Amino acid sequence: MSTTASDPLAALGSLPGVPDAVDSVRKAVDRVYGHRVMRRRSNEVTAEAALRGSRGSAVLAGADWNLEEVRRRTDFSGEDEARTVGAALRLTAEAGQLLSVWRQSPLRVLARLHLVAAGGATPDDAVGRPRLAGEAVDEPLIEAPLPSAGEVAGRLEGLSRLIIAGGSAPALITAAVVHGELLALRPFGSHNGLVARTAERIVLIGSGLDPKSICPAEVGHAEQGRAAYVAALEGYTAGTPEGMAAWITHCGRSVELGVRESTAVCEALQRGAA
Repeated sequence: MSTTASDPLAALGSLPGVPDAVDSVRKAVDRVYGHRVMRRRSNEVTAEAALRGSRGSAVLAGADWNLEEVRRRTDFSGEDEARTVGAALRLTAEAGQLLSVWRQSPLRVLARLHLVAAGGATPDDAVGRPRLAGEAVDEPLIEAPLPSAGEVAGRLEGLSRLIIAGGSAPALITAAVVHGELLALRPFGSHNGLVARTAERIVLIGSGLDPKSICPAEVGHAEQGRAAYVAALEGYTAGTPEGMAAWITHCGRSVELGVRESTAVCEALQRGAA
């Protein structure tokens, strides 16, 4: 059996620009892992990356708080933006606890992520399950046509089978497809963007590309801006080779910008400034 037949994602690795993106991400990640600060203070870098990644994901969900406000706050109840930031922080904290479950039961993980994100803000009977026919979706940033509940169920099952089967596709490609598919489907009634970006993080960590979770792609997605994020997703939803390549390279650039953020954290720690 050919690699492409056994691993449908492997074929994406030959799309124009994708091999260069995969190589560039790998080199960037290796560089930050080789930083001298990582030998003794990696836990501090991981904690800071988690905070900054949470902030980046919240920005894309409409809560554009500065980093110090996220760091300072302890109460994330109340207004919508505070709840969004709180959800992003909870999801980041939860991601590392779900790595072992992800490869065996990704749908269980997605249900858990939605439960964590909702935090009581969604009616109980809608939490942690894919939406049913006729149920609305609250995801104002993503305006792509909304797949039917039946299509969502089928495509989620297909995505689950791909993850469980594993394969030879680079981590960047798998993470980008998981992220893009969840955004395209919007399987839950709320918090789909936050869940999709957390799932991307889980893939990057669990694949071994970023085992210490110090390369927050969410930072890069936010830095490139909401318009670029939506435009890249449109490429994914179009399903053309060019569109898929554009989405994967966009995700690759986001990881590299996350690496740059954590490299700056390493430099600050080395100087004693953080």
